[in-house]
Amino acid sequence: MSPALLLALLGIAIMLPLQALTCQLGTGEAVMNVSDMPLHWTVTNQQACEDGWGCQDTLLLTENGPHVNLVVSKGCTPEPDQEARVTQHKAGPGLSIVSYTHVCRNEDLCNNVPNTLPLWDSLPPTVPGSVRCPVCLSTEGCASATELTCPAGDTHCYNGILLISGGGIATNLRVQGCTSQAGCNLLNNTQKIGALTVRESCNPEAVLTCQRGVMVKLQRNSAQTPVVEWTGRVGSQTCEAGEMCQETLLLVDVGHRSLIVGSKGCTQIRTHESPTVTVHSGPPGMLVASYARFCSSSGCNRADSSSVLLDAIPRPAPPVPGDLQCPACVQLFGSCSQNSDIVTCPKGTIRCYRGSINLRGGGLSSSLDLQGCMAQPSRYLLNHVRNIGVFSVMENSGYENENENEDEDGPFLQAGADPTSYMALVVVLGLSLALSSGVPSLLTPFPLDSLPLLTP
Repeated sequence: MSPALLLALLGIAIMLPLQALTCQLGTGEAVMNVSDMPLHWTVTNQQACEDGWGCQDTLLLTENGPHVNLVVSKGCTPEPDQEARVTQHKAGPGLSIVSYTHVCRNEDLCNNVPNTLPLWDSLPPTVPGSVRCPVCLSTEGCASATELTCPAGDTHCYNGILLISGGGIATNLRVQGCTSQAGCNLLNNTQKIGALTVRESCNPEAVLTCQRGVMVKLQRNSAQTPVVEWTGRVGSQTCEAGEMCQETLLLVDVGHRSLIVGSKGCTQIRTHESPTVTVHSGPPGMLVASYARFCSSSGCNRADSSSVLLDAIPRPAPPVPGDLQCPACVQLFGSCSQNSDIVTCPKGTIRCYRGSINLRGGGLSSSLDLQGCMAQPSRYLLNHVRNIGVFSVMENSGYENENENEDEDGPFLQAGADPTSYMALVVVLGLSLALSSGVPSLLTPFPLDSLPLLTP
């Protein structure tokens, strides 16, 4: 008799290990017209789960006037099995919120809901009432909300934010519309919907909407005349509770070329409300200056050009040529060793600089390779500063390791020396552009890589 049969006859259950499942994987969030519903999609991405985990589908649909917001999350979950369930959190007319949740372990790819049909039931025509409310459903802001007549029975105007996270989703949905009851409780105190965690806030100042974008501009003489415009380069972003708005500009000018790097968005850093302009390294020679502003009202980071920095720093007189010559370069792609021009430094400069500045934060991750003329005795342009606005910065000065027997105050490249014998640091550029005109917020609308064939 086999051991397995003997154990079965003795009434001992044999617990076989559960085979790891493969689940559909995808996330998405978008505001659409009611006329686009119901929505269908095809999911091609898959996820191998941990042993014992199941597959989950979570859909959350908010209908408000002419628009609906859909949030979708698919993937693996440690939660126990749950039969497909539709929950009406807030019934219309007016604002309506419904969800679909399902957890399964019966087969691979069992989280295969392909559309919004399980929870889509368009509301019947309504009779107009006497109350009018602003109506808005947006991940950006409701400054231009349209006032509409509410359905009969809706006697209050709602104004709040649904903060939705988890299951690969992180979004803040601003909601204004018509309800039948006063207060701030659209979800009836629900805090967990499938893979999603939901919070609600009706304090407009608790969650800000900030301008958002990244700007990188390499050109000639940004420190002198060309003002870099931010108009059309920014979208908007709804912040997490407790965050502030920020805008940061960094200017690096080596004489014949200059670089402007900028960032706008939300930040957890809470600091001064007044703008701060700092000249880290001034003329004659290389100019490094920055502008930073942190503020706590929606849309307050509204600087529209680099003039907020340029107008606040002194404009030096035309430089008088000196005797020192240096390679001069500010480089985003590749190394300055291949792109440097030899320039005659202004009178008053005492050394040639070579180094790099690593920037992190505010949607940026990059390294700037630099060469130029310096007037200050320090080897560093930033004088060991580690934070500029929302940027974390680290400067690597190539001079520090050059010619250890040389006096610290002397240049490492004298007039007439061969610049090709001095190798610059190699730059690795990794820009993360959160912005672009046409991509207005952190949220990624359908279609997604994970839901690539989404059609109404």
